[in-house]
Amino acid sequence: MSVYRYCTPEWLEACVEFYRSTPKFKEAFAKLSTFVVFRALREPAWGIEQDILYGASVDKGILLSLKFFSESEAQQKADYIMAAAPGEWKRLIRHEGKFTGDLMLGKISLEKGSKVGVLQLAPYSNTFIEALTPGELRFPDEMSPPELAEYRSYMAEFREKLGV
Repeated sequence: MSVYRYCTPEWLEACVEFYRSTPKFKEAFAKLSTFVVFRALREPAWGIEQDILYGASVDKGILLSLKFFSESEAQQKADYIMAAAPGEWKRLIRHEGKFTGDLMLGKISLEKGSKVGVLQLAPYSNTFIEALTPGELRFPDEMSPPELAEYRSYMAEFREKLGV
């Protein structure tokens, strides 16, 4: 099983490949057309020096894109923008929390879009989380100090290159 680092281009590329090669995702999202962006809030201890936005555009189950976004691009294109600390996203991805409950408790904040609309996405949340885990996902708080230093450097490099 491959290991991917959270919030890296390699992770998102593997997620795209996994989604597109797994028919159940297209079937599960067949009635869904939306553009959702997730903001992982700044967490210097995790090597995330500034907020990073990633998200997916789906049209009737077809994954159009899953990538990082600049702030302006996310604001222009997304139907929904949700923000949380990276540790909160980790809890959800690891199935240690529930999307709806965390949204209602304010652990996830809705920055763009209606709460009623985003709650209609809740039944899809576990399947979407599954699509984000094409292999083992490694988070910065699980890295050794040298690994974290390399991750921090790599994040700065790819963010500058991608303009995100």
